[in-house]
Amino acid sequence: MSSLERRYRHLLRAYPTDYRRDRGDEIVGTYLDLADPRRRWPSPADAADLVRGGLRQRLRAAGATDLIPGVRLAALLALTTAAFLAGFWALVEQSPPPAGAGVPVFDPFTSVGIVAWLAWLVVAVLVLVAPGRPTRVAIAMAVLATVAVPVVGLTTGLPRPPLLVLAPQVALGVLALAVAGHLPLVARALPITAVAGGGMAAYVLGHSNYWGSYRWTAEQLLPATGAVLLVVALLLAVGLAMRRDWRGGWAVVVLLTPIGLLSVHILAGAVDGLGGAPHPTYPTLVGAALTVGLLGPIVLPAAVALRRRIGGSSPGEPCPTCGARR
Repeated sequence: MSSLERRYRHLLRAYPTDYRRDRGDEIVGTYLDLADPRRRWPSPADAADLVRGGLRQRLRAAGATDLIPGVRLAALLALTTAAFLAGFWALVEQSPPPAGAGVPVFDPFTSVGIVAWLAWLVVAVLVLVAPGRPTRVAIAMAVLATVAVPVVGLTTGLPRPPLLVLAPQVALGVLALAVAGHLPLVARALPITAVAGGGMAAYVLGHSNYWGSYRWTAEQLLPATGAVLLVVALLLAVGLAMRRDWRGGWAVVVLLTPIGLLSVHILAGAVDGLGGAPHPTYPTLVGAALTVGLLGPIVLPAAVALRRRIGGSSPGEPCPTCGARR
């Protein structure tokens, strides 16, 4: 066995055991026939294709083939939510504290967070005019810009938004990377519409006030946004379920982590409220955010396992498409 074939077979472990036994030799042989004889490692495209194929077969075996469409629906909702928040914060950033207040600013803006919010505004425009790869690249850049904001603030001493504002934006952005490349015009227009809505909300609430700390807007805006996102996702789930379409249910499961991060103030307040504290303390806020970040990703594989147990295909049942056992 050549080193290339051995590495293809390692990647083949992404597939279920029965599927590997039935069709593994055929799959590996096809890749070897198409590969350059001098190649020693699978190409990145081949590796990604094998992993994607294995994931699809595992989901089919679990009876969860609608998970990937559900993730794409959740990605669109996450991107729209991130665009709304970016529109809100971008307008807030244009009202720094007065020069005589003695508060450091990133002149002429409130903080270095403006760089991240502008990157998200670019994403909202690209979704409308250039969906697909350009949009995904822009989303990745916006996520990196958001992650870089606290690093820049720490190294330069410049003011920045709090981590509890940036963390849910990163979570929404990572999920938004799964947004479908082919969307109808109405769906592509959602993010730019959300940007306008976020800016209007900031204007109506009075963006000329002193916003420098982000504290008031974070405490009020983020939980409200998380609640709206949850309600919208649940309504979509119920509406689609009435047509025996389970994408909405999977979208709710996938969105639990960003919704939890948006609702950290509520969750931490509930914890501190048990001890009689009127407001959540910072350690409780951080603890709640870490708990959500750690537990959230566990929910999805648990839901897939539950779906397999209560409604997945039984072992050995033939696939109606290819005839292979699932």
